[in-house]
Amino acid sequence: MYSLIEKFINNKKGMRSFSEYELKGLLKSLGFSIPKGIFISKKDINQIPFPLPLDYPLAAKISSPEISSKSDAGGVILNIKNEEELKIAVEKLFAFESCEGILIEEMAPKGVEVIIGGIMDNQFGPVVMFGLGGIFVELFKDVAFALAPMDEKDARWLIKQVKGYKLIEGYRNQPPADMETLMEMIVSISKIMATGLILEIDLNPVVLYQRGALVLDAKMLQL
Repeated sequence: MYSLIEKFINNKKGMRSFSEYELKGLLKSLGFSIPKGIFISKKDINQIPFPLPLDYPLAAKISSPEISSKSDAGGVILNIKNEEELKIAVEKLFAFESCEGILIEEMAPKGVEVIIGGIMDNQFGPVVMFGLGGIFVELFKDVAFALAPMDEKDARWLIKQVKGYKLIEGYRNQPPADMETLMEMIVSISKIMATGLILEIDLNPVVLYQRGALVLDAKMLQL
């Protein structure tokens, strides 16, 4: 893992932050599951291979070094149902002056949304964060922290610290989420943080299913 992350950072010529598309490529090489997608750079705007080898509905997201929150800036368009809507979305996103490209992905099925992250704390060193998504993190700040690196036993303990844990177990006839995959992801994030190469990583949201999970968005800063 250390060598893969070090190579990724070195290939980016000292950049501290990375595009979602680049970071998802790294995460995929580390064993994380991501939605099927395609990246189109601005220089290829007139060479988009319609029809795309993706199944509708789709999501289109801007890639720009000047936009930290794509959703707040209007740089995310969801539930694109056909090629005509996709062309309109692509034209709208490429109109952003700072746009470097567009990530187009298949929309993920609904599931339990969680947040998995890590930060290099000045006092404690590498720390992992886990929480439930949606209103649980926005209103109730329902998150928990643990020191990295971690094993699966530590990951299970961390998951059970959040108030919304029952949603993962299965609540009101909802099926339980894939606990084993979730623990593996938390352990992997802890190992990423333990490399000492990363200042911060944020997978938000991660959608959990009965079997498996998908990382829908990701951000990372190197030290």
